[in-house]
Amino acid sequence: MFYTFMSRVVAPILRLLFRPRVEGLENVPHYGPLIVASNHLSFIDSFIIPLSIPRPVTYVAKASYFEGKGLKGRFVRWFMTTLGHVPISRGAGRAAMGALEQGRDVLDNSGAFAIYPEGTRSPDGRLYRGRTGVGWLVLASGARVLPVALEGTEKIQPLGASRPRFLGPRPTVRIGAPIDFTHYRDLPPAKARRAITDEIVQTIQKMSGQDYTGEYNDRANG
Repeated sequence: MFYTFMSRVVAPILRLLFRPRVEGLENVPHYGPLIVASNHLSFIDSFIIPLSIPRPVTYVAKASYFEGKGLKGRFVRWFMTTLGHVPISRGAGRAAMGALEQGRDVLDNSGAFAIYPEGTRSPDGRLYRGRTGVGWLVLASGARVLPVALEGTEKIQPLGASRPRFLGPRPTVRIGAPIDFTHYRDLPPAKARRAITDEIVQTIQKMSGQDYTGEYNDRANG
């Protein structure tokens, strides 16, 4: 019921406010397990992508998004919890693994689960090296990966800004063709996780045109 309300009432309003340009919509499978992997430029990315993909999408989200104070904090916590978003604590391996296992549950039920391979928002607009949790999720679930490249969301709500700029610059959402990674299953698990993650990030980089640092985003460790 809530998803129907969001998709029919709230989503059209947000689309008018954010006005995302969506490219490659025909690449989105309408059913079956799907890992949505995207670059991460702004807090609103977790709103823009569900607005752009015509099926429910569950997210891993920083635990701090569920811990905000005041009216805004309560709204964000309610919004993300009701949508089924999974909180993840930075730097806490056990918590991170628990969130990925919940993601596997979503995929096992033929759902779509979104993840940012970089781990957290880019502080400077560049693309950072992916963390191998997404590789683990691919191997554990067998799901295909839908690569997504965002452009311009950091102009709507820059890092550190308390609220987005509605009716500001229009963001672009580029959706690539789903990627099947079954050919990596014969590799040793650690090597397969790394290879899968690197291929996903390379695909996103080609779609986004971002400069690639080759380094981890240290903000992901707090």
